[in-house]
Amino acid sequence: MKLLSVAIPCYNSESYMRHCIDSLLPGGEEVEILIVNDGSTKDNTAAVADEYESRYPNICRAIHQENGGHGEAVNAGLRNATGIYFKVVDSDDWVDYSAYMEILNTLRDFVIGEKTLDMLISNFVYEKQGVKRKKVMNYRTALPKNELFDWDDVKVFILGQYILMHSVIYRTELLKQCGLELPKHTFYVDNIFVYQPLPHVKTMYYLDVNFYRYFIGREDQSVNEQVMIGRIDQQINVTKLMLGYYDVMKIKQRKLRRYTVRYLEIMMTISSILAIKSGSEENLEKKKELWQHLRKQNLKLFLRLRWGFMGQGVNLPGKGGMKFPIAIYQMTQKFFGFN
Repeated sequence: MKLLSVAIPCYNSESYMRHCIDSLLPGGEEVEILIVNDGSTKDNTAAVADEYESRYPNICRAIHQENGGHGEAVNAGLRNATGIYFKVVDSDDWVDYSAYMEILNTLRDFVIGEKTLDMLISNFVYEKQGVKRKKVMNYRTALPKNELFDWDDVKVFILGQYILMHSVIYRTELLKQCGLELPKHTFYVDNIFVYQPLPHVKTMYYLDVNFYRYFIGREDQSVNEQVMIGRIDQQINVTKLMLGYYDVMKIKQRKLRRYTVRYLEIMMTISSILAIKSGSEENLEKKKELWQHLRKQNLKLFLRLRWGFMGQGVNLPGKGGMKFPIAIYQMTQKFFGFN
């Protein structure tokens, strides 16, 4: 059995996937690198995957499937994972060597020891193209460092500071037991990957190291703002799925409940702001329908989100009302360096 399985979803990724895979190879045979070729047709992604499996048969595995989208590539990785822990690294991203070694040492200590670790959290860096000073997302104000902790020990997450797929390594069996399966042909499912398992997470550990390097800059990236607006239906669909996985208002652990409510608040806000920024009456109607969907599904959560600061901000009337959430979004965008 491997210590860590890393799934790399690849779709026409030939021009950059080698950098990603090479950054993970120093983990040696304790690590299983699952290179998932998600039906690539425009380049030699499949051949590159096979090449790495041939060169590193005890580390790399090539998995070929019909195109199912990012989520289905993650699903394939999880289905094939034999590691005790599971991580997703997108094919245009990479990991830092020294932080990687600390990550593996920490995971190894828990496997050898008597205590079970459900989720390891580390920092990630926005590797934004053309920007010299890279923004680091850390969790120093929110999480205890270098110790096993539970939800009661979590401190305060500030605005814009939340756990992303880049931050987490889950215990593989936990993901399988909670029935995680991401939807096919849908973008933005990384939010589901992080969110759905959270009520099953009992123990966490935060390593304050800049492990994951998150590349931003290609015009065709799913996180490009114009691309996100064009795919607003998928953003809204993911938000609706997240609203339906469980009733966050019934979660007994106060800090877990607070965090999951905040996560849904962020998802509702992003969907709403994308609709507003599009300037499309059709998309504004979709925003209205999303809030109505929430009201019908969970009135208590609707009241909490609709009359919170963000909910009021994205639902102000008239053209003047639309300027306020866009201004807040642009300030946050500039500060955190996303998109």
